[in-house]
Amino acid sequence: MKASDRIKYKFQTATVTEKLIAVNVLVFILFFLFRTIAFLFQLPQDFLVEWFVFPKEPLEFLLKPWSIITYTFLHSGIWHILSNMLILYFSGVYFLSYFSPKRLLNYYFLGVIIGALIYMLSYNLFPAFQGTGRSYLMGASAGVMAVLVGIATHVPNMRVRLMLIGSIKFWYIAAFLVVLDVIQIPMGNAGGHFAHLGGAALGYFYTTQLQKGNDIGKWFENIVDSLASIFKPKEKKARMRTVHRTGNTTKSKTSSTSKSVNKDNKQKRVDAILDKISKSGYDSLSKAEKDFLFQAGKED
Repeated sequence: MKASDRIKYKFQTATVTEKLIAVNVLVFILFFLFRTIAFLFQLPQDFLVEWFVFPKEPLEFLLKPWSIITYTFLHSGIWHILSNMLILYFSGVYFLSYFSPKRLLNYYFLGVIIGALIYMLSYNLFPAFQGTGRSYLMGASAGVMAVLVGIATHVPNMRVRLMLIGSIKFWYIAAFLVVLDVIQIPMGNAGGHFAHLGGAALGYFYTTQLQKGNDIGKWFENIVDSLASIFKPKEKKARMRTVHRTGNTTKSKTSSTSKSVNKDNKQKRVDAILDKISKSGYDSLSKAEKDFLFQAGKED
């Protein structure tokens, strides 16, 4: 098997969590390669990035609405993406034990969207952020927190084993990260911490609503399914076969297209035999031709 085929096979058989991680890592590598090339040729290094990060200004967001999704696949450095992907993998393993892959995507991307909106709202609402100039949001943390808090809310008392700590309840981990975001708001990266909290809030609310029988993310899943159906290649329809049963006898007929082709071929052969009869008489026919003409007459 070729290396490209092996990579394709591994991606196709990977879990949705692993696919999200793979896409994040791939985009991270591509954008940093672009920055390296831009540096070598003395080009603006952040020109491309600015089109995909999420802005705090509503008017700027209207010019690039796709950024409410694309910002999640951009990271500022190795530690940024490494910490996000480790938590995503950890929480995703437990999440997929209780929920479907599609629901994980619902949590992740709705967390991304809510996190971005909370970030924008906080930077335009609180006086502490007035006059801060241009600010952008990037990173998968809001989506990661939605998945983590979502599953922690579903199985809060389940114990998980962490290195150097030992066995600990799931909700302790989620609560620790949420509190950490709250206390770090004055210390820097306030917008990022608000986005994390927005994602965490979405994860908690989504799970509590599911426990009441309400799937608040179903609309998003339907949109994704509709978009996926547009780009999905149309499958070739298999030839239909119609089966007729008479007692213990089963006869199968091909589709109307195949029947039409066979009928045309049969008619051509009948016409050729009739031409031969008109020229040389019936006795000039071979036994196979006589049998064919006889059978064709019975079927008609």
